[in-house]
Amino acid sequence: LMVIGGLLWWLLKPNLLSRNSVNSSNQNLNRVSNNESTFQTVADVPPASFNYGGSTAWASIRQLVDSQIQSDRPELQLRYVNPVNGSPGSSSGIRMLLDGKLDFAQSSRPLTDEEKATAKERGFTLEQRQVGRDGVAVVVNPSLNVPGLTVDQLQQIYLGKITNWNQVGGPNLPITAFSQRPEDADTVIFPSNSDLKGQAFGSNVQYVYSATEAVRQLSKTPGGVYYASARSVVFQCSVKALPLGSTSDRLITPYQEPMVSPEQCPRQRNQLNTQAIKNGSYPMIANLFVIIKQNKGREQQIGNAYANLLLTDQGQRAIEQAGFVGVR
Repeated sequence: LMVIGGLLWWLLKPNLLSRNSVNSSNQNLNRVSNNESTFQTVADVPPASFNYGGSTAWASIRQLVDSQIQSDRPELQLRYVNPVNGSPGSSSGIRMLLDGKLDFAQSSRPLTDEEKATAKERGFTLEQRQVGRDGVAVVVNPSLNVPGLTVDQLQQIYLGKITNWNQVGGPNLPITAFSQRPEDADTVIFPSNSDLKGQAFGSNVQYVYSATEAVRQLSKTPGGVYYASARSVVFQCSVKALPLGSTSDRLITPYQEPMVSPEQCPRQRNQLNTQAIKNGSYPMIANLFVIIKQNKGREQQIGNAYANLLLTDQGQRAIEQAGFVGVR
């Protein structure tokens, strides 16, 4: 009996060890999962309804991420509010926050000195909490044959100093530059740390209400050009994104290569070059900020809570699912 028992034990030993190993692995996975920050683990989320607004580039975050937040935290209700006058965007959202019409704002650009000064005059300060990154893409009519642009060439186009595509290696075709008005735009091409800060656009620039209108205009304007959030234009079928670089010999595409042609779209769509945005090789980056009113009131509480939700492991994954790059 002892011999038979020993034999059975020897035969069953690998299965017992394997089962113990699996149980041990499951326990380790559970520990990793339990240590992960989620929407449920965020403290001090106020149970009320709040108004927010701002950048149109955040549309996919509002659709995907904010809906997940409200599903996991039903005590929190968020309502996106459009401006009564003017177009929605980072600038209008910050103005509405300053005017007390929003509880927090979403922005695709940093605060300006003027916005900080206005807040101080009104007895509070504004804080910007970065939660993600996006690229600024330059798009043109699909028929335009040009190798790409440097950041300086793009800026010179919008200053009205480069007016024909043959000046940047393209055909002999006048350039028609489209843009949202600077006070309404979600993204900027003259950053605050640039010598061109505060420069006015040239008289050649035609202003549009939104990225949707710009894309529509580009599709029928052979020499047209427009810049916007990469997330909002790289996927579009009726325009072509250009490689961009700090120098002409280092052009980086805002999309994953090979490029999907307009004829292949919408069966296939270009995907964002998140790796280039993440590692900083793409030359024009738009940081995503939650703008928080520091007034020791309900606005500060919800602004902090919303930023903390987006900065959880779950929130950062959701931001990347929405097509952006996380910061953690």
